[in-house]
Amino acid sequence: MATIDICRTHGFSMTRAKAAVQKTANSIGQRFGINSHWDGDVLHFERSGVSGQIQVSPDQVRVQAELGFLLGTMKPMIEKEICEQLDKNFA
Repeated sequence: MATIDICRTHGFSMTRAKAAVQKTANSIGQRFGINSHWDGDVLHFERSGVSGQIQVSPDQVRVQAELGFLLGTMKPMIEKEICEQLDKNFA
């Protein structure tokens, strides 16, 4: 099983950071068919072969995901997409 763990600092308010995370999740969700929901300051996401969360704190965003065997082979592409979306939405 492949693991993704990406951590980024930000200077946004919590409301703005959560909105940026939601934009990121929407974009990635559309591309990879991932469903998500909020639980406080944590956005949980899943689909067959992947599950994870995006934690939002006052100065940091952390993406953690577990990829199943098939999606594990796509780990570099998935990480690249997550990083690009975070860069775009937290610019």
